[in-house]
Amino acid sequence: MQVHALVDVDMDLYDGELTVLLGASGSGKSTLLNIIGGLDVPTSGSVSYRGSELPMKVDRELTNYRHNHAGFVFQFYNLIPSLTARENVALVTDIATDPMSADDALALVGLENRVNHFPSQLSGGEQQRVAIARAIAKRPQVLLCDEPTGALDAATGKIVLKVLSDINSMTGTTIAIITHNAAIGGMGDKVIHISSGRITERLAQTSRIDIDTIAW
Repeated sequence: MQVHALVDVDMDLYDGELTVLLGASGSGKSTLLNIIGGLDVPTSGSVSYRGSELPMKVDRELTNYRHNHAGFVFQFYNLIPSLTARENVALVTDIATDPMSADDALALVGLENRVNHFPSQLSGGEQQRVAIARAIAKRPQVLLCDEPTGALDAATGKIVLKVLSDINSMTGTTIAIITHNAAIGGMGDKVIHISSGRITERLAQTSRIDIDTIAW
C-alpha cells in the first residue's frame, strides 16, 4: 500500500516572514520541511527558490542550495561533544562563503559568555541556541526549524522561540518553524495547518503574540 506523505501541497514562503507550520505527529510537516530545505525531493510537483526550480533529484545543485541558502535547526541539537560552542559553530563558518564569525553568531543568541563551554557544560536550551547560532552563521536566506522546542521545558522553550523571533526581526531571515503546539502559532506572521499530508488552513496574522504568554 502506498502512503502519501503530502498531497496537493501548494504554499509560499516570503522574504523576511516567520511562518509556523502546525500539525500532529505524522501529519507530513517534517517531510514538507525536508523538501523545502532540499534534504528530500518530491515524487511529483516542483519546488522553486526565488524563481528558479530546484532539481528533482539529490545532486550537486541541490547540495549547493542547502550549503548556500538554507539553514536547519532540529529537535535534537547534533552538537559534537568534544568541541566547544565556538568550535561547533566554526564547523559552518569555516566552509561558508560569507559567514559571520562564530563569536558574532553566538552573541546573536545570547551566548557570548559561553563560547568556550562544551555541550556537557550547557543546559538543553543553551545547546539549542548553539545549534541555532551554527545554522545562522552562514547567513542563510531561509532558516528551517523542525520542532526546535520539542526537547525543552516551557521556560527554556520560550527562550529559544524568542531567539528565533529576534533573529527574524534583526536579520530579516525567512524562518519556518514546524510544531505540534498550537499555542506557538501566535508568534508567526502566517500559520499553516497540516493534517494527513494536506494543508487544511492558512492564517495570516497582523501582529505576533508576546512569546511569554504562550501556554505550553
